[in-house]
Amino acid sequence: MRALPQPGRPINTTQLTQRLNQLGIRPNQARSTALFQLATEIPAAVLARALGIHTDVAVSWQRLSAGDWTAYAAEISQRATRSFQQGKDVRDLR
Repeated sequence: MRALPQPGRPINTTQLTQRLNQLGIRPNQARSTALFQLATEIPAAVLARALGIHTDVAVSWQRLSAGDWTAYAAEISQRATRSFQQGKDVRDLR
């Protein structure tokens, strides 16, 4: 028999997740999306302290969510070098 919610008593995480899933809401996906969005907006040190996670984890989240800008810059630099060596105009590579 299924227990009915009682006013004034908190619902546990499992029950809440089941109820949301029945409504078509996926709380784990929403949570991940919210955390990754947050990672794009604040520095890793602030994110780590606010969420109680290690700074390395916060940095990883930022790389996954916003892309690794250092890798992007390196790729652009390599494109320019390769095109210069091949005699192409960099503007033609865009």
